[in-house]
Amino acid sequence: MRDRRLAALLRAIGDESLDRREFARRAVALGAAATTVAGLLAACRPVGDDVASAERATRDAAAALEPLGPIEPHLSIYNWSDYVAPDTIPNFEREFGVRVTYDVYESNEELLAKLLAGARGYDLVFPSSYALSVLVATGLAAPVHRAYLTNWGNVAPLFLNPAVDPGNAHSVPWQWGITGLAYRADKVAPPESWSVLQDVRYAGKMTQLDDGRDVIGSWLRFRGHSLNSRDVGELTAAKADAISAKRNLKAYLSAPVKGQLISGDVWIAQLWNGDATQARAEQPAIEYVLPREGSTIWADNVVIPRSAPHVRAAHEFMNYILRPEVGAAISDFTGYGTPNQQALARMEHPVPYPTAEQLRRLEYQIDLGRDTAEWDQLWTEIKSA
Repeated sequence: MRDRRLAALLRAIGDESLDRREFARRAVALGAAATTVAGLLAACRPVGDDVASAERATRDAAAALEPLGPIEPHLSIYNWSDYVAPDTIPNFEREFGVRVTYDVYESNEELLAKLLAGARGYDLVFPSSYALSVLVATGLAAPVHRAYLTNWGNVAPLFLNPAVDPGNAHSVPWQWGITGLAYRADKVAPPESWSVLQDVRYAGKMTQLDDGRDVIGSWLRFRGHSLNSRDVGELTAAKADAISAKRNLKAYLSAPVKGQLISGDVWIAQLWNGDATQARAEQPAIEYVLPREGSTIWADNVVIPRSAPHVRAAHEFMNYILRPEVGAAISDFTGYGTPNQQALARMEHPVPYPTAEQLRRLEYQIDLGRDTAEWDQLWTEIKSA
């Protein structure tokens, strides 16, 4: 039923009876993942859409040169949970005389559902790349006034000019990380390959993320393929490998697996490096490795919604988190990497940027376009097998 409704939405946007924002809103309401919405938006370009996007980009570029007013006394932030240092907000409030309202969400879908449904009042949000691409494509991301970001030069080149937001016209890099394997070093030897998840010796003691792109991507990399593959044969093999591994898995589980790693109920978990670092703070036996076949690298971003009421305060916060000492404190707390190259030397537990060798094994997830539906179906079949 959902697929038929999505197909109807695609036809509507194709014949221009539905704009991109309304398409995204309805797709999210149907339960489509952020990756799905981004892929469909990328694949479905109505007549005149390129012209409209170019016109909006021109308007945004002009608006980004306009001066902003004085800093407002309020700022409303909507961020992931456990994704800022304890003193980041209090220190900002004291220095700038701004009272901050801070709310949290647990998924890109939750964030997009609110914004696409017309929620107003948020000044800063923190989308991952796919959610950022939706916000840019639907015109919900406001342009960044670079003149107010005097600390912009601290951003490492690796995180500049992302494909989903050319020139960082609407975003400031926030945190970055990779997907790999967290493991209990007191229970198992360091796992070198994704193949460990197919090892029956650890059945019931392993998990993979509850994320189709990461799961399927890991098995594509296992066979030496791109984690963004659209090849039917490669995807079929990845499905078979994923189902083989599923027989050994305790569950598909994302952030909540930290507690199970700490307790010892799980010994090996596909996980994001920052979550593994957070878990290690409570259980030193937890270690982390990038499998030899490679995996995903990702970055989250700070974005001002177009409806933000406190734009100058939002820019001050963006510039504030680009200070080396502030960026270092945030990443030391979250366990993720900082895109602020000047912050690394100040971190207690620095996360070094990937080496050239590691970068050859790491890929950013990209829009799958119309093949997104095939990936969604594949993930459904894997979970129901």
